[in-house]
Amino acid sequence: MANHKSALKRIRQNEVRKVRNRYYHKTARTAMKVLRNEDDKAAAAEQLPKVISLLDKLAKKNIIHKNKAANLKSKLTKHVNKLA
Repeated sequence: MANHKSALKRIRQNEVRKVRNRYYHKTARTAMKVLRNEDDKAAAAEQLPKVISLLDKLAKKNIIHKNKAANLKSKLTKHVNKLA
């Protein structure tokens, strides 16, 4: 266990950030899953900008790497464009 006040504070801060980051990450994963399971092209095209925005926010906050965000956005866009 930490002995310094600053180390105890750091532990508290890390826990809060971990929970918050996990929530953002899980929300984005759920949004991507919903988009991938969408069969209607119009509905998928409507959801795509919202999911891309979520991924950009995650990358900006360093929750996911910027290249991972770019790869996911590319795959989702291809998926939406391939829908009939």
